Amino acid sequence: MSVAGPRYPAAKADAPLVVFDFDHTLYDGDSGSHLIRWMIRRSTWRMLLALLIAPVAGPMIAWLPTRRRGIGAFIWVGTIGFRRRRDLDELIDRYVAANTEAIRARLLPVALDVLHRHREAGDRVVVATGAPPELARAILAFVAHEDVPVVGTQVGRRFGAVIATRHCHHAMKMRMLREAGFVGEVAAAYSDSTADLPLLQAARRPVVVNPKRDSVDLFRRLLPPGTPILNWGCRDRGGEGTATTAR
Repeated sequence: MSVAGPRYPAAKADAPLVVFDFDHTLYDGDSGSHLIRWMIRRSTWRMLLALLIAPVAGPMIAWLPTRRRGIGAFIWVGTIGFRRRRDLDELIDRYVAANTEAIRARLLPVALDVLHRHREAGDRVVVATGAPPELARAILAFVAHEDVPVVGTQVGRRFGAVIATRHCHHAMKMRMLREAGFVGEVAAAYSDSTADLPLLQAARRPVVVNPKRDSVDLFRRLLPPGTPILNWGCRDRGGEGTATTAR
């Protein structure tokens, strides 16, 4: 899915590398959960199966070592019967097209303005997300008209469905960025999550946006003094409110 958007100067190979998380950073909420919920609600039997596995798979998502398996279990419920990995990409495109207005309402204008400014400056901008990359890519292209590269959780066909096989999360996010060719110093990184501390700590300029309120103190302890901790429009999140960019 691609939609023409603004024209930006081409980023040079040695341009500053800028990394954005997606959920609770550019998008107000957990985009992957919204997608999975929609996939499961397509049929009654999928909803019943999700309820059956929820007592086991739900708590797994909250614990880092088992997070990928927990998410994968619900993706499995939503994709049973898929014969190709790209079937999920096609379903994601259908989801985004069917929910454009609701998705647009969740994109954060201040965040998109920051992203625009980096692109206008010729920076190398990439989105790194725990969601399937086609989801962030489709939302940004079809809804926000942004054609930025996306690195995200890898999926594959297993057990008669499509499930997460490699979760773009915590230290793995940094590894997957490097494997995708985004090498060199991270000039700036934007994220809400303590799971992205490896990314934020690697950045010359880390910016915390829309953090959970109970994680603010942890960010202040583990990131350099003066690190911006901002709220870009997530009402249920912490950070200082701002109507301007953090650049």
